[in-house]
Amino acid sequence: MDAVLDWVVLVMRTIGSPGVGLATALETVFPPVPSELVLPLAGYTASQGHYGLVAAIVWATAGSLAGALLLYWLGAAWGLERTCALADRIPLMHADDVRKAVAWFGDHGRAAVLLGRLVPGVRSLVSIPAGVDRMPLATFCLFTTAGSLVWNAALILAGYELGAQWHRVEAYVGSVGNVVYVLLAVVVVVVVARRLRHRVRG
Repeated sequence: MDAVLDWVVLVMRTIGSPGVGLATALETVFPPVPSELVLPLAGYTASQGHYGLVAAIVWATAGSLAGALLLYWLGAAWGLERTCALADRIPLMHADDVRKAVAWFGDHGRAAVLLGRLVPGVRSLVSIPAGVDRMPLATFCLFTTAGSLVWNAALILAGYELGAQWHRVEAYVGSVGNVVYVLLAVVVVVVVARRLRHRVRG
């Protein structure tokens, strides 16, 4: 992981803020290092004067959208089962993760795309069910950009403010992520319980 982070820093320092977009796009499609590390690192690099803070956020959001569109088209072209089979062949990805994202998308629709960009572990995968479901492209781009902008800005700003302590962001986001997972689980249980009640009454 250290080698990957060193490469990310090299790219950002060599080509500036577009390097942030490149790193974010790659992280979205093929996540050897989570955005919880890449984005605060981008903020820290910005604090050292290698590029502007606003430019980093803009390029990171553009990179997120580019990566999400690639996954969207993958889902649209391959369908669910073939996409799951492909996910099993990609390091750090599993077919079960794809199926969970599809199920979550089916229950929440547009909100899944917007809020999914704010949930670690779901951020990238939520683009695939959107493609499988053939969500209107303009709608997908709008909600993906909005969600990505909030996520990217928050983590880049945190890294910018923390400076050399940027790595502390990952631990904090991990704790928040656990809370989010618990809340999502509660929502799923409530939804399932309501549906069962309707079936029993019917």
